[in-house]
Amino acid sequence: MQCHPHREPAPARAAATIILLRDTPQGLEVLMTRRSATASFAPGVYVFPGGAIDAADSNRHQDAPNDDWGVCFRPTQPDDLRTAALAAIRESFEELGILLACQGNDWATDDVIQKLDRHANFYDECNAHGLTLRADQVLSFTRWITDRDLRKRFDVPFLIARMPPNQTPVADESEQFEPVWVRPADGLAAFERGDFEIIYPTIKTLQQLCAFANVDAALAACAPEQPLYVTCPRAAILNGREVRYMEHEPPFGELALVCPDGQTLHALDWQSLQPVPLLKNVQRLTCANAGVMTGPGTNSYIIGTPDTGYIVVDPGPVDPAHTDRLRAATNGDIRAIICTHSHPDHSPGAADLKARSRNASTGEPPAIHGRPHGPNARPDSHFEPDVILQDGDRVTLSGDTQHTLQVIVTPGHTENHICLLLEEDGLLLSGDHILNGSTTIINPKDGHMGDYLASLDKLQAACEGHHVEFILPAHGHVLDRAGDVIANLKAHRLKREAKVKAAIDANPTGNMDTWVAVAYDDTPQVLWPLAKRSMLAHIDHLRASGEVP
Repeated sequence: MQCHPHREPAPARAAATIILLRDTPQGLEVLMTRRSATASFAPGVYVFPGGAIDAADSNRHQDAPNDDWGVCFRPTQPDDLRTAALAAIRESFEELGILLACQGNDWATDDVIQKLDRHANFYDECNAHGLTLRADQVLSFTRWITDRDLRKRFDVPFLIARMPPNQTPVADESEQFEPVWVRPADGLAAFERGDFEIIYPTIKTLQQLCAFANVDAALAACAPEQPLYVTCPRAAILNGREVRYMEHEPPFGELALVCPDGQTLHALDWQSLQPVPLLKNVQRLTCANAGVMTGPGTNSYIIGTPDTGYIVVDPGPVDPAHTDRLRAATNGDIRAIICTHSHPDHSPGAADLKARSRNASTGEPPAIHGRPHGPNARPDSHFEPDVILQDGDRVTLSGDTQHTLQVIVTPGHTENHICLLLEEDGLLLSGDHILNGSTTIINPKDGHMGDYLASLDKLQAACEGHHVEFILPAHGHVLDRAGDVIANLKAHRLKREAKVKAAIDANPTGNMDTWVAVAYDDTPQVLWPLAKRSMLAHIDHLRASGEVP
């Protein structure tokens, strides 16, 4: 039940880009050039040399072993990378007069290159002058597929190579102008000042290159013959401006759910005045209770359509303004209220919402569903629902469409925590068990690390069984690739637990303060008081298994 009509993205044309690097006393530099102001794609911006892959590039790759002209490939070089490498070598020659080729045992020099006609057939010219193309020196760096929202799209391996010695870039003054050597950090700083116009893939590539001290380090990172990442970013609106995000960035999953075809329609600004449509039958209303523990605020989810009425999940704290907005978004026709757990930013608003809502079919107030607080709950987290939910229960809305929320009991963050699976749409409402942008606090004794990890396994199985791709957390944006998210979260927790154990083993007479400094050395110190809560849960888990005394 997507919010926006389907729109097929434009096909992506195969292309190749080459990142030419050199070492200088000031550090690593990359060769860039300014595109023509009349170019049909990214006019006037600074880029790395490259262009579309021609049939001749593919043909030469296929014919090279039987030709009498030279070309060197690595034995492990994949076929698609061989073709892309040839295209990148050709483009860097045509655009900048740089040639990754040898004459005999020596790299081609400016004198040799000046004898070649840039406007003639590239491969015939190389053959006529006895040049060996050094595709074996070209490695895969990253791969960018142009965003789905653009009319002109490319599928581009970003390749990397060391700049040949004794060559000077000379722009063709047709497609490319003003070749310049740039330290990656300097290029990014100039962009921030407005002095150096570059596009999103170039920005991200320069950021990646900042990690390398020299050319050898950059080439070593690319030795496995696979790109460091493959990405097709998604666009959104933030603060009135178009912005883009890669797959590892927090907003990406939400854009994949709301605008799967890549339309730039979704606003990412956090606001609490009105609900945000995620699907036609799923809305998110974020409470105005942003903070260290709540992030941008508590997400209340509204499930349903006008013909079925609505279920509200996690009505939030006692906040009359938030309750008013929930009622307005549902026209007051709320058939059920569900609380994922009893923490004060999730459940206290349920009673007020119940008192001010009615089931339009029966005229009765909606029942509050959930699980009662456990014996170890904090005083501010006491909760007694009207309907106690059990594992596997279903809360259903029926009408022209049906919306079924299946209950998955998931103790760990609290003893009474549940998650909900929206069966018809394959969505997991994860409460505080899984968050976007941070890991949840496990605070003993109401919180329990062993239960938390077991619940992750349970959620993984449920997602696999119901083909769930998206997770709707109680704090933060929608997450995609649900199975990977859960697997990575569990691996992160176990890695953290190993660090806790190592800290205790190294200093068995230490205390929480000394251990947290070691186990959470990658966490800002201001967050260590919160980290201690989860560290205690890890220690309890380790003691239960006998791994620490």
